[in-house]
Amino acid sequence: MAQITASMVKELREKTDAPMMECKKALAEADGDMARAEELLRVKLGSKASKAASRVTAEGLIGLHIAADGKQGAVVEVNCETDFVAKNDDFINFVAQVAELVADKNPADVAALSELPFADGTVESTRSALVGKIGENISIRRFERFETANKLASYVHGGRIGVLVEFDGADEVGKDLAMHIAATKPRALDAAGVPAELIEAERSVAAQKAAESGKPAEIVEKMVEGSVQKYLKEVTLLSQPFVKNDKQSVQQMLKENNASIKRFSLFVVGEGIEKKSEDFAAEVAAAAGNS
Repeated sequence: MAQITASMVKELREKTDAPMMECKKALAEADGDMARAEELLRVKLGSKASKAASRVTAEGLIGLHIAADGKQGAVVEVNCETDFVAKNDDFINFVAQVAELVADKNPADVAALSELPFADGTVESTRSALVGKIGENISIRRFERFETANKLASYVHGGRIGVLVEFDGADEVGKDLAMHIAATKPRALDAAGVPAELIEAERSVAAQKAAESGKPAEIVEKMVEGSVQKYLKEVTLLSQPFVKNDKQSVQQMLKENNASIKRFSLFVVGEGIEKKSEDFAAEVAAAAGNS
């Protein structure tokens, strides 16, 4: 039996917002396996244990740029250590210029981007100089570039959520699509684009919930399939209720406007990055104990 420490319980609570004792019980049942414990909490507590998916855990900005001809565009995430630096004018300008450079030069990856000419040196030398000036680490985490014969639309919400959309139709449709995606954060265009591991994880949770109902196997199977289909409807763009008119799906809205969407990219600052939790009271107590 694995030892369940207070730090493990704290980590699971931060990930799920579940009650402390429920976290401890789940970890004990999962023999210390954090992922399994989180799954057990989802089975028991439902959506309350999935809040971590929307929690931002790092600072920085999303930069977006669409070329003047509307055929090339880029979205980029640049991270820093604090929200204060994310509001710094030099940092803001750097992010905007990097996004424009990606759209214009089409680098293969972040390493290639770092070597591109920039200002009086390269992107990397400029980044390094900015670190020295601001006194905080800065890193270019990722980017995606679109080049198309169709149209591009973009939307940035608060500098922390950025969307780039390739579509065909009226300009207003593209703007609406980008804002919808920022609001609902779909995983993919349709069910075919949802990663298999996410579907299987949802199926596993649904199966455990359904098994607890005590219903016959054939009913349980239908319950599981119904849960998976509900999940896919929630996380696929075309199936989602359109935010400006929830009586129709995004697919129905597109059909009504004789439009279509080819692909999209959604960046959320800090998504998937673990950020160290600062506990000032604990630090003071530890310092006092060591003195």
